Amino acid sequence: MSTLLARFEEWLSSVGTSSTMSGTIDELITLLVVLAVFSLIDRLAFHYGRSWTKKVVKKTKVDWDDALYRHKVFSYGIRMLPALLLLYTIDLVFDHLDTNLLKQLTRIYMDYLFVGGSIAALHSAEEVYVSRREPGSIYTIKPYLQVFQIIIIVLGLLIALSILLSQNISVIIGGMGAFAAVLGLVFRDSVLGFVGGLQISINNMLKYGDWISLPKYNADGTVVDISLTTVKVQNWDKTISTIPTYSLVTESFRNWRGMEESGGRRIKRSINIDISSIKFCTPELLEKLRKIDLLGEYIESRENEIHSYNERLQHDHIPAIPRRQTNIGIFRAYISSYLRAHEQIHKKMTFMVRQLQPTEHGLPIELYVFSKIQEWTKYESLQADIFDHILATAPLFELRIFQSPGSFDLQELALRNQPQRPGN
Repeated sequence: MSTLLARFEEWLSSVGTSSTMSGTIDELITLLVVLAVFSLIDRLAFHYGRSWTKKVVKKTKVDWDDALYRHKVFSYGIRMLPALLLLYTIDLVFDHLDTNLLKQLTRIYMDYLFVGGSIAALHSAEEVYVSRREPGSIYTIKPYLQVFQIIIIVLGLLIALSILLSQNISVIIGGMGAFAAVLGLVFRDSVLGFVGGLQISINNMLKYGDWISLPKYNADGTVVDISLTTVKVQNWDKTISTIPTYSLVTESFRNWRGMEESGGRRIKRSINIDISSIKFCTPELLEKLRKIDLLGEYIESRENEIHSYNERLQHDHIPAIPRRQTNIGIFRAYISSYLRAHEQIHKKMTFMVRQLQPTEHGLPIELYVFSKIQEWTKYESLQADIFDHILATAPLFELRIFQSPGSFDLQELALRNQPQRPGN
């Protein structure tokens, strides 16, 4: 090596180069050797340190150190040791040189390790939280961890800038007033998302696993992810809708959590009865309906009540039409008794079978009850079974379900009104 350096120096002298260049070459070679040694130490420390931490992590009974290992937090810490060694040995190796630049680069590298290790630690914290979260829990810490990530990254950039400029970080922060507006524009969504996330959390507006509906964004499904800037909703058709977090604060959306926590799901649907089929019950119809288990007691009670009322009218000589039971009234009573006997209908929540305003489509009979079943498919099946039964039993009360005439009805009417040919 010395022979090569001597020949290189002779060549520099022959071309008229200053002899100081020789010293510069020596310094450069020394620097390269130091960096090579540092790289070797870094590799060895990373390899053996990672192997040792892996053995220790496997022996422990806690799970948080496994998360730290998977996210390479220990690796960042191990690589910090060779960097510290280099930082404190530079002056010993280059005691006659200015080592400020090399120190700055080393400190920036250590700053990078600090930022990377801190972010990895936050990812580990999220993993541990999710693994320890109770089944069915709907709380998430992801938006808050993302805020800390942004703070750490900005802090790391400021530290690197202060190292390069050899200025105190407080001086740099104080001189960034004009730059703050640019940062506000760059991180606008993050700032709005953070503010929106805080309002959502404080007001308990939204949690992981909630079923929400937001027609503007074609979102109708379950919240699967809440981050700093977006909320992801898996719709019932398995598509994913991405919604800005702050939109959930500034715009209206429907959260079905109240329904889920109540233990019931509302059934609000009506059928239309043909008004021309509504009438007073004949003795024959009453006798037929009295045989239905759910109606026997009701009909008997109502008959006694009406008989007493009519007798009082005759006794008082009040001119009035005597009261009689109607098929529509008994039909409503039957629906109510049928639903009260149904095991999947919630009896402690709002329970109502009522008439709505008659329209050109007949008299609506509305069911306003709550089912114990909340799962969508089973809920729809229950609802269909109930109305199948109601539609099928209406003729027993001599009631007709109203429907607009269809093509088949018009065809039948035309055939009836068609004049017969002579001889037929």
